[in-house]
Amino acid sequence: MVETAVRSGFGAPAAPAQRNRKARWKDGRLVLGVLLVAVTALAGAKLLSSADDTTTIWAAKHELKAGTPLTNDDLTTVRVRFTSGDDSGRYLSADADLKGLVVGRTVGQGEFVPKDAAVPKSDQDRTEFPLSVAAGRLPSDTAPGDVVDVWVVPKEEGQPARPLWSSVRVLQIDSVKGVAGGSARRQVTIALASADLPRIPAALTAISAGEPTLVRKDG
Repeated sequence: MVETAVRSGFGAPAAPAQRNRKARWKDGRLVLGVLLVAVTALAGAKLLSSADDTTTIWAAKHELKAGTPLTNDDLTTVRVRFTSGDDSGRYLSADADLKGLVVGRTVGQGEFVPKDAAVPKSDQDRTEFPLSVAAGRLPSDTAPGDVVDVWVVPKEEGQPARPLWSSVRVLQIDSVKGVAGGSARRQVTIALASADLPRIPAALTAISAGEPTLVRKDG
């Protein structure tokens, strides 16, 4: 006798579904890969941007004597990466207009051209006058080339301030000297035209009894 399987309307019990345990692991690896690519791209973009974080300024091809007109023939451009904006602001930018500018002091071969060494030709005929100014009596960011009015404020109370000179150019300014506070001072050199020279004796008298004050002007 041959036994045969009896078919019924019900199928054999299905085998339980097998979940792909490797799928989650693969998804995690994919996410990690995407993150790594994104981080690498950002780092590369930052590196490229910082690589071009330079300023183009003028440098002297050879020694430039005081009074020499500034022209492209005597200068060359260099790209420099400065650590701060204050440092880059001390030098003559390559896009500056050289027309009418002369060398105010000797600039050595290969030296970056400082802004205070590039002065208008008219300043060559001016007299240098030094002022000792209290740190609180001029703008903190005063720089060579700024145009200022010079006043004197009497030390005696009740006395009005007096103007000494109008629209004079700052040629040089030293860093703060002295103890911080009211005793800190800055040495400022201004350029006086020939018409300003007769006022020097009266200005010295006024300064001896008061404090010079600089008011910066636009332009």
